[in-house]
Amino acid sequence: MSGLADDAGWSWWPAPAKLNLFLHITGRRADGYHELQTVFRLLDWGDRIGLRLREDGQVRRQGEGLAGVAEADDLAVRAARLLKEVANVAQGADIIVEKHVSAGGGFGGGSSDAATVLVVLNRLWRAGLGENALAELGLRLGADVPVFVRGRNAWAEGVGERLQPIVLEPAWYVVVEPGVHVPTPALFADPDLTRDSPVAKIEDFASGTLVGNAFEPVLRRREPAVEAALAALSDIGTARLTGSGSGCFVEFASQSAAEQGRSKLPKELRARVAAGVARSPLLDALEQH
Repeated sequence: MSGLADDAGWSWWPAPAKLNLFLHITGRRADGYHELQTVFRLLDWGDRIGLRLREDGQVRRQGEGLAGVAEADDLAVRAARLLKEVANVAQGADIIVEKHVSAGGGFGGGSSDAATVLVVLNRLWRAGLGENALAELGLRLGADVPVFVRGRNAWAEGVGERLQPIVLEPAWYVVVEPGVHVPTPALFADPDLTRDSPVAKIEDFASGTLVGNAFEPVLRRREPAVEAALAALSDIGTARLTGSGSGCFVEFASQSAAEQGRSKLPKELRARVAAGVARSPLLDALEQH
């Protein structure tokens, strides 16, 4: 059970995926980063992180890890080592990342893994950092990490780090992973990317006028698998892209409607039904610990 230790000393923790319900780029900063506006929606589906304390001070990855990612480059490992350094912790940890969220899908899997490691090891190591400090550490690892550290659905601006909690209606999603991984820098550099969307307000999102993802036309053109997935999803609802990845989704008001929609999709599509949550399953697991 998540958050509970087994006989071998491991405890297991959720690292939820996210969706971007819309994503606009409103400008480019002097440092080359782009200014974004988006809404992050947390899901009940994601990776699972195993943690076991070590007394020798080492941080080690156990298991296979993500294919092609060296231990030193693994975001979960980097998160643990960063927290250990900043909080001056003597203990170490073994880390297992049980992947269920594909890399490059725009679901935030790696960022969520890092956030779960930060939040849980802060507790297990008794490091004593508050939520704001952990979110700042998370930002050093990636722009999407802070929203997972805070564990609440959010309106986001800046590079995605300026967060304002937002209340979202219950919803279920048919989620498709086309299995395509396009490096984010290549998408940001694409000449067809719209970088000058007008600055919007939360009220615009609430009214339903904020839709679309700036990366969608770029990915449709570059990746036939994304075009095919969005076309198939369009047969069951309003198809959308999440983040700067290849993942696509359709929103439904009920689980039964989502399941019915998924049943109409071609069998070769990697489709699942996931529920939107009001707060991160990680926060629930911490309360139960």
